[in-house]
Amino acid sequence: MAVNIQQAMDIGKYLVTQRLKGRKRFPLVLMLEPLFRCNLACTGCGKIQHPKEILKQNLTPEQCFTAVEECGAPVVSIPGGEPLLHPQIDEIVQGLIERKKYIYLCTNGLLLEKSLDKFQPSPYLTFSVHLDGMRELHDHCVDRQGVFDIAVKAIRAAKAKGFRVTTNTTIFEGTKPQDMQEFFDFLETLNTDGMMISPGYSYEWAPDQDHFLHREQTRTLFRQILAPYKAGEKNWNFNHNPLFLDFLTGEKDYECTPWGSPSYSVLGWQKPCYLLNEGYYSTFKELLAQTDWSQYGQKSGNPKCADCMVHCGYEPTAAMDAMQPQNMARALGSVFGRN
Repeated sequence: MAVNIQQAMDIGKYLVTQRLKGRKRFPLVLMLEPLFRCNLACTGCGKIQHPKEILKQNLTPEQCFTAVEECGAPVVSIPGGEPLLHPQIDEIVQGLIERKKYIYLCTNGLLLEKSLDKFQPSPYLTFSVHLDGMRELHDHCVDRQGVFDIAVKAIRAAKAKGFRVTTNTTIFEGTKPQDMQEFFDFLETLNTDGMMISPGYSYEWAPDQDHFLHREQTRTLFRQILAPYKAGEKNWNFNHNPLFLDFLTGEKDYECTPWGSPSYSVLGWQKPCYLLNEGYYSTFKELLAQTDWSQYGQKSGNPKCADCMVHCGYEPTAAMDAMQPQNMARALGSVFGRN
């Protein structure tokens, strides 16, 4: 099962409620960054190139809870940096569970197995483990040998203890479709609770600027990668709304919903979204009210948005499209792991 039934019901109820209240802009997923430090230096990452004084800082649990309540999104993704480096990450997670937020704690897996005793399995908690491919490719992407094996061992340990675990894969230019298909087959053997995939975003600070995809490249590559899945030959367990996968392959043409996944960190509320860094606001209300949203998204003509097809901007769009009567059946199918 890709998405648990209760989570799907709660998110659906939230979306309907926002529409009934007449709200034009509202968040679906809060990207909560309690720190920027990491124990890896991935070549495609644009989040760890902050000054040392910023990298040393942590959000307190109280700051995290205030941001979550201010934002109101039903889902909280905790990216990084590496969240398991935070000395109070267990307290943060427990507080979010008590607030009945669906948590995706993102991790590269290096500290996961030794950290499992800090947490209790819960339908509200999912560990999202970064894996960009099989051993050789993944270790190349994270620029360290042995990381793939450690992460896979940690996934197995977490599943053995009853935790929900998904994988998070970023796909770059030069990826071979057959290699990715074989990787998905391997992930199925781990009995995870779903796979998440997304094209990479060309962060201005990322060390490697040569392997990010342009929009038509993305569509072509994902059509090739997902061809067996679309043909019914594979039943890979994606943790995605199937309409988002349609968008990646060019079957849907969506506009970005940048306010759908706001980002909060030690620097404040990031303008305008998780991917672009054009300043910060002190409150979520200011972010919504003062950002000129017409300047973002593909139709805006903003060159920074031209090739972006990342899930944090387009999954919220797909979620709203799934509420249309003609799309409900397919969207509900994702709850049971069918496309």
